[in-house]
Amino acid sequence: MTSLDRELSQERAHHDACRAALTAMTEGAGTRVVHGENAFASGADAEVLGYQLRSWAKELRELPEGPLFFGRLDFDASADGDHAGQSYHIGRRRISEHPSAPPLVVDWRAPVSRRFYQASAHDPQGVAVRRRFGWAQGSLGAAEDLTGLEDEHLTAGEATGPGAILTGEIERPRVGPMRDIAATIQPEQDDLVRSSPDRSICVQGAPGTGKTAVGLHRAAYLLYTFPQRVERRGLLVLGPNRTFLSYICEVLPALGETGIRQSTVDEEVVRGTRGHEVRAVDDPAAAAVKHDARMAEVLRRALYGRVGEPLNSLAVRDGSYTWRLSEGALAEIVATVRAEAPPYAVGRERVRSRAVRAIQLRAEGRAGPMNNTWLRKLARARPITEYVDAVWPKVTPQEVLAELFSDPDALDAVAGNVLGPDERKALLWARPPRSWKSAKWSAADLVLLDEVAGLIEHPEGYGHIVVDEAQDLSPMQCRAIGRRAAFGSLTVLGDLAQGTTPWAARSWSAQLAHLGKPDAAVVPLTTGFRVPAVLVAVANRLLPALDVDVPAGQSLRGGGQLAYRRADAPGELAGAVAAAVRAALGREGSVGVIAADRDVAALRADLAAAGLTEGLRVAVLPATLAKGLEYDHVVAVEPAAIAAAEDRGLHRLYVVLTRAVSGLEIVHSRPLPQALLAAGRMPRSN
Repeated sequence: MTSLDRELSQERAHHDACRAALTAMTEGAGTRVVHGENAFASGADAEVLGYQLRSWAKELRELPEGPLFFGRLDFDASADGDHAGQSYHIGRRRISEHPSAPPLVVDWRAPVSRRFYQASAHDPQGVAVRRRFGWAQGSLGAAEDLTGLEDEHLTAGEATGPGAILTGEIERPRVGPMRDIAATIQPEQDDLVRSSPDRSICVQGAPGTGKTAVGLHRAAYLLYTFPQRVERRGLLVLGPNRTFLSYICEVLPALGETGIRQSTVDEEVVRGTRGHEVRAVDDPAAAAVKHDARMAEVLRRALYGRVGEPLNSLAVRDGSYTWRLSEGALAEIVATVRAEAPPYAVGRERVRSRAVRAIQLRAEGRAGPMNNTWLRKLARARPITEYVDAVWPKVTPQEVLAELFSDPDALDAVAGNVLGPDERKALLWARPPRSWKSAKWSAADLVLLDEVAGLIEHPEGYGHIVVDEAQDLSPMQCRAIGRRAAFGSLTVLGDLAQGTTPWAARSWSAQLAHLGKPDAAVVPLTTGFRVPAVLVAVANRLLPALDVDVPAGQSLRGGGQLAYRRADAPGELAGAVAAAVRAALGREGSVGVIAADRDVAALRADLAAAGLTEGLRVAVLPATLAKGLEYDHVVAVEPAAIAAAEDRGLHRLYVVLTRAVSGLEIVHSRPLPQALLAAGRMPRSN
């Protein structure tokens, strides 16, 4: 038996021990729940402990199958600190034979695990050997089998590039949902993942640099390292659409974090407006105005414009006595509260309480201290309520918005020097409803309703929010997110070059200001590990035409296939696409067929007629849903149609061309967009 065989045998035995320990942990957690291991707790404490045990048991049961560790650290005997001479296996979660026993596997988020990602021959950090493990899927669905290992001798100054195991894991074919990258996190990614919970960061990531994975792993790290702080206020992951959320849905559970809210901005706005549904569609001109940052000032004026001056004095009977407040005193109360700029609902109650306080002081000067029953009765007195309703009326977001959209004079009064005449006209309803209760709201309207709701009363916030594809958010959508992170932090992920909405950001400084985090650091990730250099290069050709200031993407990965297939006539395009799909299916991995939205239905029918139906390996999708997704092989259909479909069509094409992580075939019958041609030359077609 060779030394490698002995090492593999020992590591397999350790993995078997880990599997047995994990089984015992799972069964033990369940047993503690069933038998109520909270005999010394009572009441609320017992209920909380029982809930925690049930949650822990559920999390353990839901851990996905797979290797329980992916690396090992062997510390030098002369290393400083408690780690000298110690060895630690690194995995996706801690495994031990008993809660107080030394871990068989250390969680990748633990402080010691950071050296697995950061140590190098130049700076070994006390690590003598870093070991990576290679795993292969067992036959007939059996558990994965340990098949290899690679050691880096760091204190010996052994400087090596990515080994076969690391490279193989990075380049492993992608079928199904997104996987975690705990085994392959790079040093610059690790710095971002482990950044402080107080720090908001913006990751400008070129395609294939792992920005989405960084955001999700940062969420998992914060939940592990600062559980009470983050869980108390909650953690939210926001994606651009449900397709994207379905793609990333298994990453956090694989890292041991379940129950994390994953949503879209639109869904959060619906929650914030108490379930109002989208029942109308804006024309482009109206949508552009509604998403503009200037609407925040228009809505603020519309809401606080309802605050008025008292028209007369106040008289409140108290038994046989009448307490009076002059018109001037009442006006001063309103002016003082308004100067404090509280949320609208808070201001309304302050006006009430200060009017009551003014009368209370007079009453106590005459008759001594008043009890709480007297104060509550006074606060509910009709004259007090009528005064408050007159100077600070109660209002709903729907009333505010409906009045603006129905009444040209009301809109002109608050927006005359903010929006132009055509912009104000675009906001007005052609046929105002009889009542705001019967109004049909658009998606952009719900964002505005959320803005007004936030002015009336601050929404419940989160401890941390991860925002992906943030470059596509409008200023008003950003404000909706910012309100929910007013006392928390953000991880903002995006790529300005992939901005495809009419209001897409052109700079991160402006976008971060709308999010309420103007001081957030912008950190570029430019080096990709999954997308081959040849595919990055073809996408980079579009950058000069995109009018954004972002560094060109780079890739450390060679190989990859780039091909062009030209159909001589439009009628031959379907056959060319079918041929490209068959060629892609001859290779390992997933296949994404991406076309202009209007062409997708016909394309699906053509492929089905050719015997190429969608399934686990093949997905046919419109260009507008491709963002954030990855496929091993992409068939990009008719780039000219994608580029011409919308104002920011070249940005959309840039997205499509960067979805492939192994092979890209561009199929076309029309001339390719000029920006895509290298040095003005037509590429060779198959």
